Amino acid sequence: MSAATVINGDDEALAVAAELAADFRKDAAERDARRRLPHAELERLSASGLLAVTVPAEFGGADVRAETLAEIFRLLGAADASLAQIPQSHFVYINVLRRQGTDEQKSFFFGEVLKGKRLGNAQSEAGTRHIQDIRTRLARRPDGSYVLDGVKHYSTGALFAHWIPVLARADDDNLHVAYVPRDAPGLTVVDDWDGMGQRTTASGTVRLESVPVPADRVVPHHLTFRGPQLHGPVAQLLHAAIDAGIASGALTEAVEFVRTKSRPWFESVDEGHATAADDPLLIQRFGELAIRVRAADALLTAAARAVDAAAADLTDATAAEASIAVATAKVAAADAAVEVGSALFEVSGTRSALDSLGLHRHWRDARTHTLHDPARWKIQHIGRYVLNGTKPPRHGLL
Repeated sequence: MSAATVINGDDEALAVAAELAADFRKDAAERDARRRLPHAELERLSASGLLAVTVPAEFGGADVRAETLAEIFRLLGAADASLAQIPQSHFVYINVLRRQGTDEQKSFFFGEVLKGKRLGNAQSEAGTRHIQDIRTRLARRPDGSYVLDGVKHYSTGALFAHWIPVLARADDDNLHVAYVPRDAPGLTVVDDWDGMGQRTTASGTVRLESVPVPADRVVPHHLTFRGPQLHGPVAQLLHAAIDAGIASGALTEAVEFVRTKSRPWFESVDEGHATAADDPLLIQRFGELAIRVRAADALLTAAARAVDAAAADLTDATAAEASIAVATAKVAAADAAVEVGSALFEVSGTRSALDSLGLHRHWRDARTHTLHDPARWKIQHIGRYVLNGTKPPRHGLL
């Protein structure tokens, strides 16, 4: 790996993200169709310095605003939603280090990230009672080190990672994160992801069989949720940004298709409209879709600003407001992504359904990505907060 660029501020980060997104968009449909994993694209992402933009300034990073980070993910999501999802956990586990890591752990891992190293994810498990039922074990050895055993699923980013943060229960049953090198003995990453969407995230299985972990590579994750925290709002903000990006990308492709390829409906021609883009019914529908996308983008920006405001003055009240703002944005962005991804075909006509065009990837990506956590529960927490002033729970998924 060549040395990564160090980005110095928010404006530079946004400019780099826009440039990369424009390039990544060109081959996104081909990568999806062939399930060609984006190894080269991720190397460019690492080398660009974008993966280090949340490293604190005292450790040499740009420490960009949440608003900037959300826009980076929105831009990447509009270009290639799979590619955008891969580093989501990378930033989440940087945040774990920021909140719970020792000075030595921060110095080491932030140095790795500044060099372009990627953090993956081995968090979720299948076949348990629910998503928070983590059964992977982190057992303490007599010498103070640890050993990991378990199986993880939906491990987005692990296949491409240099370090894999593993969520596990220690002997006291509290959750910890073990930062394990990708080539650690006993660790196997299986490329068995078979989703209909997000096809190139390689969100497959991680097997852990007596994986050795030094004591200084373990962080007490359960302490993250003691007191006001932004772990959940930041993680969910990035998911919302990906959904908003999918909606924007789908609308852009629909506009391009109707302008350049769609034939007008014959009744529209009979009424004097020579092109599909002149059809008043299509104009109406595009207006409706544009409103959905703009609303999702605006709520995403508002949510990011709420996170930034809470970070500047972190209290129970500001953390709750940030969580609710992010939940609101996530619901709106998810709805917009699914609706626009589907409406693309409605406005573009039969030819747009050709498999060779790959336009269906937007809907498949939206439908798959929005399954991460149910919007119905977010709406419940929003309603309880607005009506009764009930603060949302601290569990990392809101």
